[in-house]
Amino acid sequence: MNHYPPFTSRVVPLLVNDIDTDQIIPARFLKVIDKSGLGANLFSDWRYAPDGSPKPDFVLNQPQYRSAAILLAGNNFGCGSSREHAAWALVGNGIRAVISTSFADIFKNNALKNGILPIVVSATDHLVLSALVRDESTLELTIDLQSQTIRWPGGTTIQFPIDGFSKTCLLEGTDELGYLLRFEIQIAEYEAGHG
Repeated sequence: MNHYPPFTSRVVPLLVNDIDTDQIIPARFLKVIDKSGLGANLFSDWRYAPDGSPKPDFVLNQPQYRSAAILLAGNNFGCGSSREHAAWALVGNGIRAVISTSFADIFKNNALKNGILPIVVSATDHLVLSALVRDESTLELTIDLQSQTIRWPGGTTIQFPIDGFSKTCLLEGTDELGYLLRFEIQIAEYEAGHG
């Protein structure tokens, strides 16, 4: 069963470079140890005024992007601290894929462990996607992990790389431990023969 089937969504354009994890989810929201409610605090300092009211000019507060599952970010997304809460907040807000030209390694690993697909595209492809989203705010992209493609109306396709292990884990809906447990019998046999 494919736990990460192809999906189509509008794209949230947040074309800012070096978005760090403290901007994704500010430190004051890290006191929780579960994921519930973090989505409402995603990009809190950019999203809300000091009185808690939504800033109408921030992209996530604009009606056409409220149910979008794809975030198009600038270069070096997820830099800064290693907080897994950043991935939790994105998931809590319905984000299933983030597209950038590069990701901080720790954020990328946290994203994959939480079911978010971090898609790395070339600078040229990023410019194409940025122009498309700017020109058409209702543009929808289709993300297909199995074929490692981004598609949009008109038949254009962009290929993206992903390592085989991460791809398998996302498609099977498992993590590193779950993957290892699939080999429990073989592990036991090996230990019995080498004990």
